[in-house]
Amino acid sequence: MKFLVFLGTVRDSTPPRPARLGFRVAKAILNWAKDNMAEHEFELIDPLDYKTGEVFKPHFAYAQGKAPEALSTLAEKIESADGYVMVSPEYNHSMSPALANLLNHFGSSLYSFKPSVIATYSAGQWGGMRAAVGMRTFLSELGCLPVSAMIHVPHAQDAFDEDGAAVSEQEENWRTYFGRALSQMLWWAEATSNHRQEKDPFETSKAFKASPTQRNIN
Repeated sequence: MKFLVFLGTVRDSTPPRPARLGFRVAKAILNWAKDNMAEHEFELIDPLDYKTGEVFKPHFAYAQGKAPEALSTLAEKIESADGYVMVSPEYNHSMSPALANLLNHFGSSLYSFKPSVIATYSAGQWGGMRAAVGMRTFLSELGCLPVSAMIHVPHAQDAFDEDGAAVSEQEENWRTYFGRALSQMLWWAEATSNHRQEKDPFETSKAFKASPTQRNIN
C-alpha cells in the first residue's frame, strides 16, 4: 500500500530556529514506517517541491492537459495513495496555511474514501493539539476521514534531531505513540482499499467535477 506524508511548512528563514521544525517530525514518522511497515510505501510530500503559483488556481480548474506538470503529478499521487499523514504546526490555533493551500489545489474526490492521520507539533507545550481540532473537520470534508488516534509533539525541537531520531531516552515511547495512530490508518486503509475493489464508491456518491450546482438539490 502507498501512503503520503504531507509536510505542512514552507518556512525557509530564521528566526526561529530550526526553520523547518516540522521536517524533523515528518522524518521521525518516516523512520518509524521504515522500521515497522517496510512492506508499504511512504512518501514525503514537501510543498516546496510543488510550485502552485502566486494566484490560487486549483488543479481541476485547468483545461485538460494544461495544468502545471507538478500539480498533475501530485494529483496522480494523491489519487493512487491509500492514506495520508498530515503533519502541521499550529498557527493562531489553526492548521498550517501552507498545508491547507496545497491540499485545496485538488478536489475532494482524489482523497475520498481513504483514512488519514493528524500529526501536529509545536515548539511549546501543547504540541499543536488545538490545530488538530480544526483539522478533523477539514480532512473529513476532503473525504479522508482521520483515525481516532492522533500524534502531538510538544517541544519538537528537543524531541527529534534533523534526521528524525529521538534525542532523549524517550525513543521507545515515541515509537509506541506513533505506532498507535499509524496502525489505525493501515487497518482502515486495507479495509477501504478492499471495499473499493468490490464496489466503486463514486457510483452512489458522485464526484463534483462539472459545476458547483452539483451540490444543490435541484
